[in-house]
Amino acid sequence: MPNTNVIVLEGGYNEEHEVSLLTAKEVKKAILELGYNLDSIKVNPKDFYKKIKKFNADIYFNALHGPFGEDGKIQQILFDNQIKFSHSGIRASSIAFDKNLTKEIIKNTEIKCPDSIVFKKSDLKKTVLEEFYEKYGSIILKPVSSGSSYGVQLIKSQEDIKLLFRNKLELKNLYENHDNLMVEPYIEGKELTVAVVEEDQASRAIEVTEIISNNFFFDYTAKYTKGFSKHVLPALIPSQIYRECLNNAKTVHDILGCRGVSRSDFLYDEKNNIIYFLEINTQPGLTPISLVPEQLNYNNIGFTTLIDNLLKSSLCQE
Repeated sequence: MPNTNVIVLEGGYNEEHEVSLLTAKEVKKAILELGYNLDSIKVNPKDFYKKIKKFNADIYFNALHGPFGEDGKIQQILFDNQIKFSHSGIRASSIAFDKNLTKEIIKNTEIKCPDSIVFKKSDLKKTVLEEFYEKYGSIILKPVSSGSSYGVQLIKSQEDIKLLFRNKLELKNLYENHDNLMVEPYIEGKELTVAVVEEDQASRAIEVTEIISNNFFFDYTAKYTKGFSKHVLPALIPSQIYRECLNNAKTVHDILGCRGVSRSDFLYDEKNNIIYFLEINTQPGLTPISLVPEQLNYNNIGFTTLIDNLLKSSLCQE
């Protein structure tokens, strides 16, 4: 649409700053290809409200990841100022960013989630993790509210717990911006992910990708470093499980009221033939090695088409 002014929100002062810049770089290329007028804002929570007053935009494209970008806060500011923006709204963003709250919302569905225990960061002590380890065996420790697998720790032995607490300053810095942590039992299985996009205001699950990581699991490094993971598309899993993944991803997207695009992550326990939902991401990465563009490309849907659909659907906001 000619003469449409698009502002790309990028950066963000959080642990996913660099990923956001990579996403924004690809998005800006597509926006220019589509013929929109383009500008961008490097987002800082301290002056964001003042910055947006200086721009005359028809829509803000949200290329942020992590806190103050993905958690409903920036969406609230834009909504309060009657500014249209891409991706999910306030409610869906705030729920999806909280892994525990997401589980609560979908607990009455047939979708299975791993057991979990949530506790305050101030209660993160060696003895606490030892208790969890005694209860579950191997465990996963992660922030309740975060993206890109930031801060996720796999604990497979008592020695791993000792190593985690060996450098207390490093541990403190790791969870500096996170008040609540979550522990889940480690379930061995295939890591799967499903993109959901909206076309003509209807959501559609695209494909299931299996992620084979060079690390113990698909952590931050494996997600955003070329060569650290392999994507198998379509995933080599039973057709029934494949369909279940697609259906579950669409169900979570719809129940939360997500908009535009989302990506849900699952774990397939082959031994027991069970699919576990792990989390949903309302601001999935759009970098050159990201999973959503890869699934779309597999279905002959170009990256510029995705960006155009996100912009057009956002311009139709009431």
